[in-house]
Order: sequence, then C-alpha cells, then structure tokens
Amino acid sequence: MSGGWLRTGEVAEAAGVGAQTLRYYHRRGLLEEPPRSNGGHRLYPPETVTALRVIKVAQRLGFTLDEVSELVEAAGRRHGAADTGLRARAGDKLAEVERKIADLLSIRESLVRAMEAGCDDLVACAASPCCPLPFSVPAAGGGDAGSG
Repeated sequence: MSGGWLRTGEVAEAAGVGAQTLRYYHRRGLLEEPPRSNGGHRLYPPETVTALRVIKVAQRLGFTLDEVSELVEAAGRRHGAADTGLRARAGDKLAEVERKIADLLSIRESLVRAMEAGCDDLVACAASPCCPLPFSVPAAGGGDAGSG
C-alpha cells in the first residue's frame, strides 16, 4: 500500500475481512462512504485498513458493533487524543465478562454435580429432593443460569 487509494478488494484483503463485511460497515455507519472512481469503483484511503482492524479487534474484545461505533465516534471527536473513552468502556466490558464467567462457572458446577449424581432424566430429577440441579426459581433480580 503506497499511500494511494485502494479498491474494495484491496482494502478487504489487507484488513482480513470480506467485501460484504466492508459494505455492511458502511450501512452501519462505522465507515464513511468513500468516493468513487470514474468507473464507479469505491476508492478508499489507506487508513481505512486501520479502521477495519480497530473494528475487528474491538469485536474480538467483546464489544458489539453499536459499542464499536460509540468508541469510533468518541475517538473522532477527540481527534486521536489519548483519552478516547476506551478505558471506561473497557472497564464496563471487563465487568460484564466477569459476570458471564461467574455465570458459566455456576453452570459448570451444576453440570458436574448432576453428572456425579448420575442424573439422566430431567423430569425424574425435578421430582427428586436430592437432585443437585437448581430446579428452584431464583429470587427476583437473580439470573436464569439454571433454566433453559
């Protein structure tokens, strides 16, 4: 990439996404619609590759596309300043991930206990007072990790 404009396929390949993903990000407002060549091809500045990589990393970190959009907008408003809101949003996302991990660990423990107890029939287990599965309804505000 020599500082010149890139066509859709070149940008997609350099960023490791498909052309359809690139167009989807346009529709979602994550990327601005680029100018077109005389032949009608979209022409992207090289920084689009970086923007796509940022979007993909944010998604791998668990951010939704709406959250990614907010992060990108915040960074644009601050014109690349060090504090783009990522730290606060990352803290919130980390807390969310920690809650999910706790829920999954609870589910794991219930499954292990059920296997160790030899539970093989949910209906029979529901009627058994000694079944380790969480058949009771959680208190208000509780999760539904044991339902499903």
